[in-house]
Amino acid sequence: MQGTGGVVGKDIILIGPMGAGKSTQAKLLAEALQLRRCSLDQVRWDYYREIGFDDDVQRRIMEKEGLRGVYRYWKPFEAHAVERALAEHPDCVIDFGAGHSVFEDDELLARVRRALAPYQNVILLLPSPDPDESIAILNARNLNDRPPGEFDINAHFVRHPSNGALAKIIVYTKGKTPEETRDAIIERVRSEKVHR
Repeated sequence: MQGTGGVVGKDIILIGPMGAGKSTQAKLLAEALQLRRCSLDQVRWDYYREIGFDDDVQRRIMEKEGLRGVYRYWKPFEAHAVERALAEHPDCVIDFGAGHSVFEDDELLARVRRALAPYQNVILLLPSPDPDESIAILNARNLNDRPPGEFDINAHFVRHPSNGALAKIIVYTKGKTPEETRDAIIERVRSEKVHR
């Protein structure tokens, strides 16, 4: 697939739950399409701090409320990071962190939807069209050994409607090698481009 840069468009945005393959696919797609890559998980903290993210507040929330509380604390920062990353990183493959495309607050979801509106290649990666199967596969990949009763973040990410609302293309990865998944993404993007 080398040398196909420019064929599928200038930007590819990968969204989905933890362990779906976003980072792996971003690397493979950037190489194949000769595009730059931006990992939102790597650049997010500077964006978070622009609007007041505080490590001490996060630590206190984690001690008192656990992962669910920290998840809620991150939401406004995640929406801001999406807006900033899209503005600062044109013409590249961007892989979102798992939470950067899941919002319970309608206003935050609307902000992210507006930020993504101009982008045609917003691709949701999931193992399977079956949510239960996807959750089982993802939790096995993530070696999810959370204590009983702890927030199952992958179940939340898979079942929440935000990813589906933001995605313009869905690619299922079960039974595919990373390279086969990359090729499936490129084919879907090309196909969608023809039908636009």
